[in-house]
Amino acid sequence: MATRARARRRPANGGLQGSAAFTPDALSVGARHLEVGNEWVASFAVTGFPREVHPGWLAPLLTYPGRLDVALHVEPIDQAAAAARLRKQLAKLESGRRHTAEHGRLFDPQVEAATEDAYDLSSRLARGEGKLFRVGLYLTVHALSQRALADEVAALRSLCASLLLDAKHTTYRSLQGWVSTLPLGLDVIGMRRTFDTSALAAAFPFTSPDLPAADPTSVAAPSGVLYGYNVGSQGLVHWDRFGEGMHNHNSVILGRSGAGKSYLVKLELLRSLYRGIEIAVVDPENEYARLAAAVGGTCVHLGAPGARLNPFDLPIHTRPDGRRTAPKDALVRRSLFLHTVIAVLVGGELQAGERAALDRGIAATYQAAGITSDARTWTRPAPTLRMLRDQLATAGRAGDRAAAELAARLHPFVEGAFSSLFDGQTTTNPEGHLVVFSLRELPDELKAIGTLLTLDAVWRRVSNPAIRRPRLVVVDEAWLLMKETSGAEFLFRMAKASRKHWAGLTVSTQDTADVLGSDLGKAVVANAATQILLRQAPQAIDDITHTFDLSAGERQFLLSADRGQGLLSAGTQRVAFQALASPAEHHLATSNPAELAEYASDNETGDSLDAEQPYLDLGFAAEHIDLDSGTEAA
Repeated sequence: MATRARARRRPANGGLQGSAAFTPDALSVGARHLEVGNEWVASFAVTGFPREVHPGWLAPLLTYPGRLDVALHVEPIDQAAAAARLRKQLAKLESGRRHTAEHGRLFDPQVEAATEDAYDLSSRLARGEGKLFRVGLYLTVHALSQRALADEVAALRSLCASLLLDAKHTTYRSLQGWVSTLPLGLDVIGMRRTFDTSALAAAFPFTSPDLPAADPTSVAAPSGVLYGYNVGSQGLVHWDRFGEGMHNHNSVILGRSGAGKSYLVKLELLRSLYRGIEIAVVDPENEYARLAAAVGGTCVHLGAPGARLNPFDLPIHTRPDGRRTAPKDALVRRSLFLHTVIAVLVGGELQAGERAALDRGIAATYQAAGITSDARTWTRPAPTLRMLRDQLATAGRAGDRAAAELAARLHPFVEGAFSSLFDGQTTTNPEGHLVVFSLRELPDELKAIGTLLTLDAVWRRVSNPAIRRPRLVVVDEAWLLMKETSGAEFLFRMAKASRKHWAGLTVSTQDTADVLGSDLGKAVVANAATQILLRQAPQAIDDITHTFDLSAGERQFLLSADRGQGLLSAGTQRVAFQALASPAEHHLATSNPAELAEYASDNETGDSLDAEQPYLDLGFAAEHIDLDSGTEAA
């Protein structure tokens, strides 16, 4: 016989407070089901488990096509009590085995397996390799009618049987079963099984089976950032680029325009800041300004009046004690870097005669500024591009035709239309947890050299041996630099050397042809331990398939992926994921013009999220994920 109860009244303002948020208008209790409002629900308690499992083995429950609530209740067991229970259980098992042997009966395979497992567990607990927990797993399935509920129950029991789970109806305790699956932390059923640490870690429903799991016996806090949810299993995709065992910390993100590259990068940066990682961003389109303002970062607008980076600056490092040092070969390395700068400026490789003239001009320019091979002179003011042009012009008047040609080609960057970036000493030395170099105000002809100078300024800070902390360097729209051979070579050298300085390089680009069409571009991709592929254009999919050795299914997925969906490849593991953001994160990460216009309109009325709020108040996407539907919860 069913009983019926009325729910408590809602507050007069229509809001829900505390447990009232889970109280329906009406509740009808049956032997094996409940009528909760206009829904029919049935609850199950899992009483039988398989002997051996793999990480993420409960993930199929999250892909159940209907509405299914999964609750995992975990209670740690005191070490002394766990040892006493194991001794008692071993005594029972051994007694049964001896009784069977004395009477000449056949051994029970299940008893033998249980005894072996008990001995193994006892030895691991004695060595401190794990702990014991009492775990209760409960399921509640929902339907709109009693007949539909019967079908859902049959489908759920079939799924559980395929996972070797023995799911029992909570007969005459249907109300308690439903309450045990609500997000209240209450286990009123009390049907528990004993799990050790590794078994519990594997049973956790959010474990992704497609990426290597962390050591379940480790007591260290989990590391890494949340990328989104697994498209196939609905589990969370959590990856640590700075984790142990990684060959390097670099990442490459390839996708067509509008696939969500910058959006994904911004989410990773926001979540990396929580870990204390220092970040520098090369931003061609000023997309990261709102994010920098929200987290208290620094934004440098190259191309604006008075904003300059002098390529002649020597890499002088300031130690914590205030002393200033530099590498022994700092002057030689800076001279070689200037060859790269001039090659990018003039738009092509220099001929042998031009390189010789340039080398002589660079040496003469530093000598004119009083800087020699003596390290004590390296703290003097660095020369400028105008001084190099003058030295080349002087050599040209003396009969050096190559020097005269170079001086003429440098004229627009000294006195012409493009002189604002080089007309003087460096005006800024930005420091902080997030530094964004915006190149939007630079002319298109100077964006490649602006990217190169910015990377050089970032690298000088990254390579400072006096500062030891993890760092990320993000190059958005890297095709601007990759189309120049000298720029691609610099990016390649940075990708090779960043690991030695505890840094990771993130290269994001929509023009995959510029990256994969050259040996240097392919080398940059090959030196990225983390590779993320978003939606690809049909014209580029053949190169992507060949370079990343994609299967037919992965190829089709990248051709039809929605915005924010991609393929994360880390070594031999690959997982298809959907990026997710909380409303506050989405407000800072989106570049949709319609949404930005709406935010601007709301700012005028005072109804929008405050982009200047402290970053620590931002919500994480994991707090807004509805694992049943794979969407953000209201």
